Amino acid sequence: MSPPTSQQTTATENLAAGFTASTALAGDLQRVLVDLIALHLQGKQAHWNVVGRNFRDLHLQLDEIVDAAREFADTIAERMRALNAVPDGRADTIAASTSLARFPSGEQATSTVVDLITERLRRAAATAREVHDEVDREDPSTADLLHAIIDSLEKYAWMVSAENQTA
Repeated sequence: MSPPTSQQTTATENLAAGFTASTALAGDLQRVLVDLIALHLQGKQAHWNVVGRNFRDLHLQLDEIVDAAREFADTIAERMRALNAVPDGRADTIAASTSLARFPSGEQATSTVVDLITERLRRAAATAREVHDEVDREDPSTADLLHAIIDSLEKYAWMVSAENQTA
């Protein structure tokens, strides 16, 4: 019988000690985490400063998105900890590494907020999609979490974007 390969040893060690994320998996999840935290923060900024037609409906919808983004971020951060990776949600880390564009300051018209939030929802979903296949190769269970997050973010993007569409 041949000696175990490093891959076999890792699999055996993981069975005994629990699965540990590789540096690549931890990095992929960190990318998703920072975008979700940025989405949460930018959604709240929009919620506080949106003005104009259909204000109330959009104001309430933004809170739904903020709550979902915060929950998704918590899910990813806790999954990272379960995989012995260390999430970094510090403000300077988020600002330096998110793929979401900076949200403008001041009051924003409802139609502008619809476009800004739709763009950010799509960007956060795109990040999750970008890392999905690599995550799935290493940890299908974590990829399942990404599936749910992508599904929800894309649904929110469709629903918010509908505010600016005409028949």
